Amino acid sequence: MRLKEDLNPMLLLLFHLTVWIYTTITFLPSYLLSWVSRSHRNFYGSEEERAKRPKACSVLGRSEGPYRAVSATKRLLSSLHPGVDTLDKMFEYAAMRFPQRDCLGTREVVTEEDERQSNGKVFKKVVLGEYRWLSYKEALTAATQLGNGLASLGQRPKTNIAIFCETRAEWLIAAQACFAYNFPVVTLYSTLGGPAIAHGLNEAQVTHIITSRELLETRLKAILAEVPRLQHIIVVDNTPTTWPGFPRGISIYNMATVQKLGARPDKATFERKQPLSSDIAVIMYTSGSTGIPKGVMISHSNIIASITGMAERIPNLSEEDTYIGYLPLAHVLELCAELVCISYGCRIGYSSPQTLADQSTKIKKGSRGDTSVLMPTLMAAVPEIMDRIYKNVMTKVEEMNSFQRTLFILAYNYKLEQLSKGYSTPLCDRLVFRKVRSLLGGRTRVLLSGGAPLSAATQRFMNVCLCCPVGQGYGLTETCGAGTICEHWDYSTGRVGGPLVCCEIKLRDWVEGGYRSTDKPHPRGEILVGGPNITMGYYNCEAKKQEDFFVDENGQRWFYTGDIGEIHEDGCLEIIDRKKDLVKLQAGEYVSLGKVEAALKNCPLVDNICVYANSDETYVIGFVVPNQKQLLALAGQYGIRGSWEELCNSKAMEELVLKVITEAALTAQLERFEIPRKIRLSPEPWTPETGLVTDAFKLKRKELKTHYKDDIERMYGGK
Repeated sequence: MRLKEDLNPMLLLLFHLTVWIYTTITFLPSYLLSWVSRSHRNFYGSEEERAKRPKACSVLGRSEGPYRAVSATKRLLSSLHPGVDTLDKMFEYAAMRFPQRDCLGTREVVTEEDERQSNGKVFKKVVLGEYRWLSYKEALTAATQLGNGLASLGQRPKTNIAIFCETRAEWLIAAQACFAYNFPVVTLYSTLGGPAIAHGLNEAQVTHIITSRELLETRLKAILAEVPRLQHIIVVDNTPTTWPGFPRGISIYNMATVQKLGARPDKATFERKQPLSSDIAVIMYTSGSTGIPKGVMISHSNIIASITGMAERIPNLSEEDTYIGYLPLAHVLELCAELVCISYGCRIGYSSPQTLADQSTKIKKGSRGDTSVLMPTLMAAVPEIMDRIYKNVMTKVEEMNSFQRTLFILAYNYKLEQLSKGYSTPLCDRLVFRKVRSLLGGRTRVLLSGGAPLSAATQRFMNVCLCCPVGQGYGLTETCGAGTICEHWDYSTGRVGGPLVCCEIKLRDWVEGGYRSTDKPHPRGEILVGGPNITMGYYNCEAKKQEDFFVDENGQRWFYTGDIGEIHEDGCLEIIDRKKDLVKLQAGEYVSLGKVEAALKNCPLVDNICVYANSDETYVIGFVVPNQKQLLALAGQYGIRGSWEELCNSKAMEELVLKVITEAALTAQLERFEIPRKIRLSPEPWTPETGLVTDAFKLKRKELKTHYKDDIERMYGGK
């Protein structure tokens, strides 16, 4: 995974001479200062040795498992603190331990203005101020008052209430209010379409919903007639306070008004019925990547078990940490990550993908993005965002002058070599990688990736340039986000780590796909996850529940993931395929669409790609969102002119891009039948707003197939 060294021999000699001098000068101080560290390593083994140690083992000695973490072979863990078995108790416990510490932070908006681009489009730009914080004690008071206020508005225990809102402090306060009063929370992605929102609200029989002003006006208002049970809408924004133009029978309140109602002395007599650990905490509607969203029923005990497993993989987690929250809280990864932070007294500063960094789309040029102000130590990300950072930095490297590019490549490869030996590189970090590290605030010490596979190139780049471990994890909504996470000292790529201490993994043979637990050198098969984190099934969908979940002879719940995994010698899991992504071509070859997409995403020319195959055809096709800078450079190289839309619709450009993609596919050692034979370039990026990807940026294959219906017919020889 080294960068190519096409370097001047004299520069190469000078660099190695500098490294030798630096190593010689710093040897004695480094030796003395690292005595404690070396003693620790001698006791636990070097980083390299620890990386090779078993992370999990088959508790019955069978190749199919079940596999457990080496520290949980006797018993799976299900709670962080004795007696803290529900989410309201967890929040109260944190508020008792850290009452005055910062808990939830929001940046104030200083100015907001419309900025016209050269292409005529208008983008909203903001200048943001400092973070304003609620302490743990204040956050608990706000949640308690809101819960009491909701009860005063007729919300009853074990009756569903919806949160349809962007990720912000009010989302978590509302959720904690509902947890405390045993109101099961129905979560809906803010980017879902009208029919999907109406389906979730009607299926869950929601009468009260918590939302934002923007979502109420842009998405919810249009479907109110389709949700006849809805009576009360609580808007988290403070303004406006009156809401004309809404149907009769629907009452709209500001969140602050409901909190004031709950704080009134005459309402304090309302008896709070605390939840049991087995009660439903969340009905989480999936992003709908394979059709109508399903409501996954998650109990308090499921979430407590999940965050117990996740917390064990984050080294030295404490109240000194700062987490940046910007992924959708309606996604299980973000919700559990924030609850892990709450349980340890960390502070959570809120952001969004549009304001995350100084270069983000909504940040006015010259002002600071959220990471620069917050300087988080902990962060969760989906691969799409990390791939974007990787490609942006590598593009800037290409634009450097010869000396700068040479220095960067030499430092990169030197650090890569040192990391493999378990050594740090403080000089390289300070002189070469400080600017890259500052993209995320400069203090990030753990980066957790989930939601989709992370390419080896991006993961290694993050390890080297951001100067922190990247823990790739694996989990699903149905497993409450928990499954596996890499140990922080394991710098291997392409794997998702060993099972968490809250769950175990088994492999089931999938004969049709050619995967068996008896395969050599490693057992392979469909991944089954079992443990106290396995959720309660699907809301109002018993048939699907019986198809995907089962309870074994010991009373433990299991989930059939549909993903194909391979267990390595050290017990780590690698995701190698997915049942639903496997398509059989007319000639009998099986193509794993996800595998091909993961390989081709490493191509600098590709920002995103969806591979498609029809079983009645003999070849694969693809839809590609090209990287604008790379495509324009390619067009200029061959003298092809035109607007961005004209280039993407150009037959000549399609052929040139296909040639580059084919070369990348061969380099990645894809089979000839796996390589797309025809492609369609997309001038518009795929975002959750387009409905072509989920909030976690997973491809919505059904929607993409419909969107590119005419192109599919064309590429397969239709008229």
